[in-house]
Parts: sequence; C-alpha cells; structure tokens
Amino acid sequence: MKRLDTIRKKMTNTRLVAVSFAAVILVGAFLLCLPVSSAQGEWTHPVDALFTATSATCVTGLVVNDTGVHWSLFGQAVLLVLIQVGGIGFMSLITLFSFFLRRKMSLHDRRLILQSTGSLSMSGVSSTFRQLIAGTLLIEGVGALLLSYRFYPLYGKKGIWYAIFHAVSAFCNAGIDLLGAEGSVSFLAYRDDLLVSGTLMFLIVMGGLGFLVWHDLLHSRLRFRKMQLHTKLVLSISAILIVGGWILIYLSERNAALAGLSEPQKLWASLFQSVTTRTAGFTTVDQAALSDSGVLISSFLMFIGGSPGSTAGGAKTTTVAVFLLCSWQLAQNRQSVTVFKRRVDDRIVRQAGAVVCFYLAAVLVATALICAIEPFPLREVLFEVTSAMATVGLSMGMTPLLGVASKLILILLMYAGRLGGLSIFLALSESETPPPLERPVEKILIG
Repeated sequence: MKRLDTIRKKMTNTRLVAVSFAAVILVGAFLLCLPVSSAQGEWTHPVDALFTATSATCVTGLVVNDTGVHWSLFGQAVLLVLIQVGGIGFMSLITLFSFFLRRKMSLHDRRLILQSTGSLSMSGVSSTFRQLIAGTLLIEGVGALLLSYRFYPLYGKKGIWYAIFHAVSAFCNAGIDLLGAEGSVSFLAYRDDLLVSGTLMFLIVMGGLGFLVWHDLLHSRLRFRKMQLHTKLVLSISAILIVGGWILIYLSERNAALAGLSEPQKLWASLFQSVTTRTAGFTTVDQAALSDSGVLISSFLMFIGGSPGSTAGGAKTTTVAVFLLCSWQLAQNRQSVTVFKRRVDDRIVRQAGAVVCFYLAAVLVATALICAIEPFPLREVLFEVTSAMATVGLSMGMTPLLGVASKLILILLMYAGRLGGLSIFLALSESETPPPLERPVEKILIG
C-alpha cells in the first residue's frame, strides 16, 4: 500500500489516470485470454482479448467476437467488471477502497477524484464522490429491476444476469450485449418493446449527463436559473442533440433503414438511434442499412458524444458547444464567448478548440490508414473509426473482419477516446514549464 502511495505521489494526476486505465486493460486482456473465459474452453487470440478488454474498459462496445456466444459466464463477468471500472474510473475505485479502510482522504486523493469524475471544485469533493457511487448503484439497480421484469419470464435465472449486465452496460454507455446467444443482433428483437428500449434510453441518458450534473440538479432542486453554467449547457445541448437527431434520423431513414415499419415504430426506432449514438452502442436499427445521410448524421452525433465527467465518450457536448459559440461570436467581431449571460473563460475556449481539432485529426488519420489497409468502403470505415474514437460501439459489421493492424489502430482510438482529448494534452504537457518570457507579436493573414 505504501509503495502504491509513493508511485501515486510521483506521477501527475492525469498520467496516473491514464496508466491506471492501461493497467486495467492489460489485466482484463490476460484474463480474457484464458480458456476459462471462453465458452469453448479454448485460448482466445491475444489481440482479440486485448481488443475486447479495451472496448469494455473504455466503455466502447465494438467486439470481434459475439459476447453472448464466445465468452463463458466467467468471461462475461470479467467484461462486466471492466465495464463498471471503466465507467466509474479506476482511480475512483481505488479511493473507494480507502473509504472502506477508513483512511483519511488526502489532498492527492481529492485531486484524483477531481480528475476522474470531472468535478469543477475541490470543495465537497468527497461528498460528491459518495453521491456518485450511490447514484450509480441506485440507477443501475432500478434499470436491472425493470429489465428483469421482461427478461426473467423469457430466460429464467439467466434473465436476471442479462438484466444486470445490460443495465450496467447501458448506464456506462458501453453497448456490449449478450443477446447474440438468443439469436438477436443487439436489441433488434426488442425494437418495439417500450419497457426494454425505454429503460435502456433512460440509463444511457443518465450515464451520459455526467456526475457533476447530477450533483447540481439535486443542489438546485431542478430550478434552471439556480443551476451552474455547466449544467445549463449540458442539459440544453443534450436536449437539442437528442430531439434534433431524432427528427433528422426519422426524415433520412424512414424510407431506408426504417422502411417496412409502421409510423409509430419508425418514430420510436429513430428516437432510440438518436439516443444510442450518444456513445451507447446498443442498436434497434440495422446500421449497415443506414442511408448515406443517416451515416453522416449518426457519425456527427457520435463525434459529439456525451458530457464531461460522465460515462460517455466523444468530443463532449460542452466542448463542441463552446467551439461553435466561439466561431459564431468571433464571426460577429466579439472578443469573448458568452452564454446564458456568463462569459466563458478564455483558457476553456482555447482548450475546446484544441480538443475538437484533436478528435478530427485522429478520426481522419485513422480513417485514411484503415482505408489503405482494408478493402472496405469509406463510409463504413469512417463510421467504425468515429464509433471507436467516440467510444460508441455502433458498427456496420466490419469489426470482426479487420486485420491485426486495423484492430490495433482501433484499440488506440478507444483508449484515447476514453481518456479524452484534454486529458491526453495534459498528460503530455504537465511536466513542461512555460517559457519565462512572452514572444514578440506579429500579424499573419488568415481566412
């Protein structure tokens, strides 16, 4: 324990979080390699095990083997633990053990929770963390109970396991399912089941809002004017994306992927597609049947993803919102970004631009590399790469057919996407000291 504390003190918080995720992935990959993890009692290829462990820990959902068919109960349990650890954050769980051991929370522990949970202030961080754990267990428990109501009559005791696994997977926005063992492609067989799909959407949205938003909603007693700027922006952008995505997907897919369904079925399936692209990865629509417009809309929604400090991935709602607000207000010759009668810190604006550029560059470079390696068309590769980078998990069925090099590229994308663009920048630059002087200013032409 003392050695662990020494290592934690020597490393910066961001790098410690990055290393902790890598460590969890490697342990998970080793366990998944073992014959006991396979339903056939055979060794799993190391690259496939590493890919699956990365997908689970980074709460992505892309898989190279059918989860319900390939993995034994032990293997599925390993995946469930990886998903839960990835959703909450490994360093948050380390701190939770400190609570159980009745150790006093140090300043270093508080900063780690701040980094892992996306809190904005050091004040009350321990109580926020307790609410995080309690809220997670409560919401996942409610989701599991609702899903058990449908699965237990269908599958017996196995239905309870299905309910628990999918509740955790949905809340953590992982998108890994076990229904392949029942002959269903994700939740395609439950497209018209309001209880199952409605419960999944509730869990996805709650997990994607972020722990800070939960805390603020309770503190403000749901009064919008009393909420922090972060919460106002998250709720507003999330509502716009869900409703806007719902409308656009319905219009683009009503005669394509949704053809043959009744109007109520089309509306409900469009809503689920809009919600699941917020980095969840479950599907009630055949992704390979999407029109070109549907692919672009879904890719855009996946790229944005959920909110900071949540179980979701993507460039994040507030990041893209600040980036777009900056572009719009600078075009109007305004010197600062303002929203809800508040000015956004200039440092945050610069970080938002850097994160968006990082995600765009990663998606474009990875797409170009995989297109050069694999024989798949551009739209499928772009969809898969965006899904990996934003830790979504939606796929057109290309993942199991990829070669080793392409799988390794997606592994790196999932890992980078779970850490987040800002965390990667911080991990690379935290030890660097800024120059002691300011350089001369000179103008250049742009536009």
